[in-house]
Amino acid sequence: MELTWLMRARIAAAMAIGVVLIGILAWPLAAPNDPIGPVRAGNVSPAGALTLAIVALAANLIAYFVCWPYGREIGVLAVPSGLAVWAIRSGSMAQLMQLNPTFAQRQAVFASLKWEPIFWLAIVAAGFGGVILGQKLLPTKIPAEPEQERKSNPSNYLNPLIGLAGSALIALFCITILAQDIAMADNTVGMVLGQPAVGQIVSAILVSFGLAAFVVKRYLNISYIWPIIAGCLITLFAISIYARANVLEHLAKRWPPVFFSNAATSILPVQMVAFGALGSIAGYWLAVRYNYRRRHKAE
Repeated sequence: MELTWLMRARIAAAMAIGVVLIGILAWPLAAPNDPIGPVRAGNVSPAGALTLAIVALAANLIAYFVCWPYGREIGVLAVPSGLAVWAIRSGSMAQLMQLNPTFAQRQAVFASLKWEPIFWLAIVAAGFGGVILGQKLLPTKIPAEPEQERKSNPSNYLNPLIGLAGSALIALFCITILAQDIAMADNTVGMVLGQPAVGQIVSAILVSFGLAAFVVKRYLNISYIWPIIAGCLITLFAISIYARANVLEHLAKRWPPVFFSNAATSILPVQMVAFGALGSIAGYWLAVRYNYRRRHKAE
C-alpha cells in the first residue's frame, strides 16, 4: 500500500485548491485590520462567514472531482490546507496579548478564544459537506473503511467518545512538550513559557494530532473526525485550566505579554483547528497503512 506518484499528485492538487481558493482568494474575508495582527473569527463578518462556508464547500467539492475516484479520502484536505495558510500568515498570540496588556483585557480575550475553535471547525465541516455532495453527484466504487461499514454495536457509540477524549489528552500532552520556547521558573504557576515560533507551532500540532489519530484508529478503529473535533476541546480545556483569572492576573503583573502558563494557550484557534485537521487526517492514513502492512505480513 504505497503512495504512487499519481496519488501524491492528487494530494498536492487537493491541498493546492484549498490554498488558492481559501488561503489566497478568500483572505480578505478574515484579514485583520493590522497587517501583522492575529487572525480571529471576530474579523469575519456574518456575511463573510457565510461566504467562507460556501467557498469551503466549493473547495472540497472541486477537490473531490479532481481527486476522483479517491475524492472521498483526499478531497477533505482542501479546506484545512487553505486555513493553514491563514494560520501561518497570522500574527501570534503574543501580539494579541500585547494589544491587550491588562488583566481585564486578557480575561476578555481568552473568554472569546475559548469558543472560537467552533467557528473554524464549522468551516472545516462545511468543506466536508462538499465531499458529501460530490459523493452524491459522482459516487465512488472504492469500498469504505471498516468503521464506516460496521453493523450496530454498542462500541460504535462508546469508541468515538473514548477516541474524542483520548485524542484531546494525547494531543494536549504532546503540544505541551513540543510547542515550547524559552521556559522560566515561576513561584506561582510553576513555569512560564515564551511564545513559540510559528514553525514550532505547526510541527507540534501536526505531530500531536497525527499521533492522536494514529492511536485511536489503530486501537479503536474510528475516523479522523474525532481527533479533529478534539481540537476544540484542547483550546477549551487549556484556557479553562491555564488561563484562569488568578493566573492571568499574575502573568499581567509579573511577566511580559510573550509569556504563557502553558504552550496550548499560546496557540491561536485557527492554528489549532487547521493543523489539527491536517495532522489528524495524516495520522489516520498512516494507521491504515500500518494495519494493512501488519495484516498482509501475517498472511
